[in-house]
Amino acid sequence: MYGRINLKNTNYKLLENDWHIEKFPDEQLIQQIYKDYCRHKKFKSVMPIFSSELRDEKNDIILYKDNGKVVAFSILRRYDDKNVEAIQFAWNYENPAMRLGIESLKHECAFYKSKGFDYLYLGGADEYKRKIEGFEILGPI
Repeated sequence: MYGRINLKNTNYKLLENDWHIEKFPDEQLIQQIYKDYCRHKKFKSVMPIFSSELRDEKNDIILYKDNGKVVAFSILRRYDDKNVEAIQFAWNYENPAMRLGIESLKHECAFYKSKGFDYLYLGGADEYKRKIEGFEILGPI
């Protein structure tokens, strides 16, 4: 099953001072964070991150910092001015207390809602995603 967030039904706030959108992020840094994330999660198989994803004008790359150091990223695809999809998130888990997996998602809801978007598509309807305000299961067309 696939899920999305109806942003009108959310009330999250932006994270303060520890994030930014980067047009052309350091690819080595992104790949290292992704590698650390996959190891931490013990994924048996993963989709690679392609250089073209990091350079695509339709994608936003949000970098998250801890004490000035980039520790996480999200890749989000803008389909139009109302619909955006969370394609990939990863972080290095150096400071698990940050709870960046869930806090980044709340932040992204607040950010795209503030930009006038209606929906944030999430892909698979994982259990932790179902706890986000505005969560909906996509039905058949």
